[in-house]
Amino acid sequence: MSQEQVKNENKIMTKKLVVVVVIMVAFGFAMVPLYDVFCQITGLNGKSNGLAVYEEQEADMSREITVQFMTINKTDMPWDFRPVKTEVRVHPGKEYEVYFEVKNHTGNKMVGQAIPSFSPNLTAQYFNKTECFCFNQQTLAAGQSEEMPMRFFIDKDIPARYDTITLAYTLHNVTPDDESLAAAE
Repeated sequence: MSQEQVKNENKIMTKKLVVVVVIMVAFGFAMVPLYDVFCQITGLNGKSNGLAVYEEQEADMSREITVQFMTINKTDMPWDFRPVKTEVRVHPGKEYEVYFEVKNHTGNKMVGQAIPSFSPNLTAQYFNKTECFCFNQQTLAAGQSEEMPMRFFIDKDIPARYDTITLAYTLHNVTPDDESLAAAE
């Protein structure tokens, strides 16, 4: 094989590798929106619908659903975070209010963000929040504690097979870096 042929083959291989890298980068950027579409179509991932508006309606008193609340702190989040009640029994179509307690044990101001998830995943589409601390970041001063409300209702058209819903919140530390560094010291 001549040196000219080797150079041509190397150029072709380089072009192919550049195309592969460009496709991989484009796919990486497309993954988040594609995943969101996939979850929306399949009902997977247990994401809630965001802010809902409750209109007075007749509740389905013939059904009762148990809603369990769990809280999880990421390892870099030193706050206490827990539901006041770990479980409530609700009727579809009726609005309820529950509270979560949070306390910042550090000597510094910190910012937290709670991310919800549901189990079974498909129940998320029937669970409607009219008010939730999870919609916004929560800022607590050093040693401060809060009782945070969450108001919700469950759609009356939730399938009968769902008699228990677990709502778990994972609390993340989203304190800006300059404040995080002060908290770590």
